[in-house]
Amino acid sequence: MYNIAVVGATGLVGQTMLRLLEEKQIPIANLTLFSSARSAGSQVSFNGENHVVEELTTEKTAGPFDYVLMSAGGETSLTFSPLFEKHGAVVIDNSSAWRMDPEISLVVPEVNPPSSNRKIIANPNCSTIQSVGPLKILLDAFGIERIAYTTYQSVSGSGWKGIEDLKRGERGEDPVNYPHPIYNNVLPQIDVFQEDGYTKEEVKMIEETRKILNLPTLPVTATCVRVPVTSAHAVAINVTLSEETSVKAIQSLFEASPYVTLEDEPEKGIYPMPLQAGGKEGIFVGRIRKDDSLPNTYHVWTVSDNILKGAALNAVQILQQLIS
Repeated sequence: MYNIAVVGATGLVGQTMLRLLEEKQIPIANLTLFSSARSAGSQVSFNGENHVVEELTTEKTAGPFDYVLMSAGGETSLTFSPLFEKHGAVVIDNSSAWRMDPEISLVVPEVNPPSSNRKIIANPNCSTIQSVGPLKILLDAFGIERIAYTTYQSVSGSGWKGIEDLKRGERGEDPVNYPHPIYNNVLPQIDVFQEDGYTKEEVKMIEETRKILNLPTLPVTATCVRVPVTSAHAVAINVTLSEETSVKAIQSLFEASPYVTLEDEPEKGIYPMPLQAGGKEGIFVGRIRKDDSLPNTYHVWTVSDNILKGAALNAVQILQQLIS
């Protein structure tokens, strides 16, 4: 039995983490819920009992806690994660704060186990998670020379604020979270633009893919787009392999893998879509076809629930890996 804390317990990802801790029957002796001062004092039900949400302070990081699921902003994580770690807890952090720190493991359990002595473990970006799963399968079988991403990311990737902006647009109201209306629109901007014209989200995907796959010089590029879909992200992956193969061979690999679900019968209208993937735990792949414009290059379409495998579920799976 473990003493577990959830930071950001009233947020969209935090709420999903709590539901998964229940569903996965994680052996919890004591559960402590933290939030910002704004949400402190509210009550959250867990395993049939109401828990009062506390404001996170420096003093409260002493716990004692065995594991902390951190689903707060990057600044909060930078401040409090090292304090939890100092007092002996393992922190699984969902923000971008620690992902590219060379001392911190960036983990997708089916791809790469934790490899650092630090007790902070970073959860990757949602779109990265659903991409490196199928890419790891291809890497092990054929090697990879290059990756190009185009993402179609749902508004829940911005939490409750993104969902509310989509609802505002449906009502004809101006957006609050996004720079332009997302309803009936797509935004080729996620996060802020960098000097080279890439957004911070695109840089995350590029750098995180290299780190997780342990290919620091791999050519990777990305375009990340927000779409008016409530739940589940889609990613179009264009990947150049080191060895020759075929569409059929790639399909067979995915079909045999326990980590992805193949849905690839386009002649029957069967391919992954957010409408079907929302609320499900898997990574779904399809639309696999050869790209004749480059040698040994293939298109792979992947869809996954960004709040589940893209965030909360991946964090809980890291926890399960650690306690097992």
